Amino acid sequence: MEEWLIWVNELDQEIGYGEKMKTHREERLHRAFSIFLYDPQTRKLLLHQRAAGKYHSGGLWTNACCSHPRRGEEIRDAAVRRLKEELGITLDTNAALQELGSFQYYQKYTNCAEHEIDHVFFLSVNAQRLSLYPDPEEIAQLRWVTFSELKHWMSECPQDFTAWFAKVLELVLREKKGIEIL
Repeated sequence: MEEWLIWVNELDQEIGYGEKMKTHREERLHRAFSIFLYDPQTRKLLLHQRAAGKYHSGGLWTNACCSHPRRGEEIRDAAVRRLKEELGITLDTNAALQELGSFQYYQKYTNCAEHEIDHVFFLSVNAQRLSLYPDPEEIAQLRWVTFSELKHWMSECPQDFTAWFAKVLELVLREKKGIEIL
């Protein structure tokens, strides 16, 4: 199925649409999102390792879910859709999925680039009650980690993480100042 992404200008206003791979090959600025799942009882974040067959960043670790809204799709609806598709999580669009903000970034890869305005979402969950069904085309493995474990891992092995992950995490920590991270 051809997937059409939303091209945007520097102000995140829609200016057109393009097929997903063409958009990435042409390095067009487009809309994207990243979702963090956090369990306040265990104080852990869910990370996923991207499947090896992904068109870039295969095998690298990142936040629970990340993707793009499609042409004609609201970003929140896209986030809810991808949580279901990637992790098997069914959410009502009125669920406590909180948008924290957005940022722009650019990362060049061998045959394409990510040039995105990335909207960051945050969802508190109870990991013990959460059934996860990761799509093997998207996700190689899942891992729940504390912030201190993550900080140590990122300082020891920064190459294990996607290009956008540190920026997304920084935004989450800035916007969720009251979050218990230890």
